[in-house]
Amino acid sequence: MPPRAIGEALSDAYNALHDGELSLFADVHETLDRLKALGVKLTLITNGAAEPQRAKVVRFALEHRFAHIQIEGEHGFSKPEERAYIHAMEVLDVGPHETWMVGDNLEWEIVAPRRLGIYAIWHDGYGVGPSSDSPIRSDRIIRRLSELLL
Repeated sequence: MPPRAIGEALSDAYNALHDGELSLFADVHETLDRLKALGVKLTLITNGAAEPQRAKVVRFALEHRFAHIQIEGEHGFSKPEERAYIHAMEVLDVGPHETWMVGDNLEWEIVAPRRLGIYAIWHDGYGVGPSSDSPIRSDRIIRRLSELLL
């Protein structure tokens, strides 16, 4: 077995490379800004540790675009726990019938929200399309976030 230091160095190198390659889809800022200007209450719900997730929020200039940012590591619960969606709705003072969930994970952002009566939109940003054998169905499929404005 290799020494622990080698494993840690490989892990650090992978994380640095991964973080360096992260980018937003081209229409994210414009779409969020237009939705916010239309009076849409926006919440970002993300899983993961507080520090790296908060760093991404800052790096990609997202903090001022959302009325509420909910990071698992800061709140202690995560998607697909129903509590994650319920908490976000409570903060914004909205109900499920007034809420859209948009995301790329079918289990976390489609199945769980639909169980609560939330309109669930699958963001198929890479154009893979739904699997024909999957029982999971979203209320809507979009390829670009700007399609939310249509």
